[in-house]
Amino acid sequence: MAKESEVRFEGLMPTTPADTWAAITTGSGGWLWPIRYEPRDGGTESGLTPNGGMVTVWKPSKRFVTYAEDEKGWFNTLEYVLEPKDGGTYLRYEHTTVFDDWDVDYDACERHTAFYYHSLSEYLTHFNRRQAKYFKADALEASTAPEAFEAVRVAIGATVAGDQVRFEVPGAGTVEGVVDYLTPEFIGVRTEDALYRFYGRNAWGWPVGIGHHLFAEDADADKAEKAWTAWLAGLYA
Repeated sequence: MAKESEVRFEGLMPTTPADTWAAITTGSGGWLWPIRYEPRDGGTESGLTPNGGMVTVWKPSKRFVTYAEDEKGWFNTLEYVLEPKDGGTYLRYEHTTVFDDWDVDYDACERHTAFYYHSLSEYLTHFNRRQAKYFKADALEASTAPEAFEAVRVAIGATVAGDQVRFEVPGAGTVEGVVDYLTPEFIGVRTEDALYRFYGRNAWGWPVGIGHHLFAEDADADKAEKAWTAWLAGLYA
């Protein structure tokens, strides 16, 4: 059943409002996925919503709002309010939209939001102002099974947040870093030059996925995508 709902996040980011603003408006490929905003009131948005949207409020380092809609009555509004606090930025985020299957989609959105804004904090702390090469991939249909994400956790070797892990991805090399996020639905691994994000979307009946952010100047995203897609496929063959 379709239902209008709001998902919120608020918390302290470790950098200035100017840095946090830049990460949200021009650096989203480093922690979310690449999105382009035309920097003005009335500017265009592309990459966030299926058919694009509009920037309705553009107040640098203070407030940012986007809006999109379609002919079927669906709409999507994101609002960010940034305030300087304790040497960092207190960020208030509100996402208002229509969820087609509320029982599933609201829970998925709420849990993804918590992971995304943790990733924003990691980006600001370790890769501030750096551009990333981003790619994503989904696993095979077999990964929709209820316990499927456990295969990813075991392959990584993650037991608790803070674990140091080391594992091989044929074609991409050795991944060695720290588990910066771990819940039944999500795993984050941070290395010296990447944020690796693993999504246990089987929790909502969808395939397990990845979305990785590579910061090394010589990173080859196409090569990495092929290697990681094969790695995922091997877990569920």
